[in-house]
Amino acid sequence: MNEGFLGTAASFYADLTLLLEIAMGVGLLIGALLARLRRFRGHAWCQSVIVLLNLAVIVLTMIPSFRVHVSPKIPLKLGKAYYALATAHAALGTITEIAGLYILLAAGTSILPEKFRITKYKLWMRTVLVLWWAVLLLGLATYARWYVPHLFRK
Repeated sequence: MNEGFLGTAASFYADLTLLLEIAMGVGLLIGALLARLRRFRGHAWCQSVIVLLNLAVIVLTMIPSFRVHVSPKIPLKLGKAYYALATAHAALGTITEIAGLYILLAAGTSILPEKFRITKYKLWMRTVLVLWWAVLLLGLATYARWYVPHLFRK
């Protein structure tokens, strides 16, 4: 399954990852709407499933791709968009995923000690939602730079 289905030079898995990430971004917006409608149980389930699914996608597809295609060229090639976009996406994505996991633990469980729990839920959750969408846009830019050759020159 090396051939993608979106008509670019991407693999099947890169295309699938792109569509999954877009769906997760939309899902997070739906989850935010659930919170706004005071449907907190649905909100918690929606956001939790997405954060955990995203962790699986990161571990199974993004980390291996980054290790092979990007990290061997850091820092020498960071001046090139191909590497800079992927590195920025990975850095901000790592921070955002960790923040999402922290919210999950701090708001949805009693695993963390009281002093590490969140008191300002809205601020944390809105910040992570905005960061998630910034990471998603960086991911779209990375996909375009890597797999849509007629848009860019190497």
